[in-house]
Amino acid sequence: MPLRSDWSAEFCPVRRSLDVLGDPWVLLIIRDVLHGHGRFDALRDNLQISEPVLSRRLAAMVEAGLLMRVDYLDGARTRQGYAATEAAADLLPILQQLAVWGERHTPMPEGGAHMAMVHETCGQETTDGGVCSSCGERLTPEQMTWVKPWKNIRDRLQPAGTLR
Repeated sequence: MPLRSDWSAEFCPVRRSLDVLGDPWVLLIIRDVLHGHGRFDALRDNLQISEPVLSRRLAAMVEAGLLMRVDYLDGARTRQGYAATEAAADLLPILQQLAVWGERHTPMPEGGAHMAMVHETCGQETTDGGVCSSCGERLTPEQMTWVKPWKNIRDRLQPAGTLR
């Protein structure tokens, strides 16, 4: 899924990581899939992304091992959606740290509000991406809820391999 060059054979792990994760859509798609929104229509609508761009990104992310296709029932019809793999779930600390960084270093738009990341195990907000800043436990998707006041929702994350 290279943006510029193929860095997949580079010795530098940062370059190899960016070869897979360097497209901003990739992390946004993983964010939504970890929240259980892995249906194509939900991804398209939540991300406001064109269908051709989303289709290409999803295919590349499945090929890269970040997502897996999963069946779900839509009425009487079986359809396919996307769920996070362990590789995608391992990106949770990075996504959460990006949220912390964005809260600290980017201006809040008019009408916005603080997004809290709540560690459900201890019930406290964490300000760290990988380990709960309150209890010190390692954070996993199934233990996390993101409180998004601008949407008036508490969005519980999903374990790898699941689709809501």
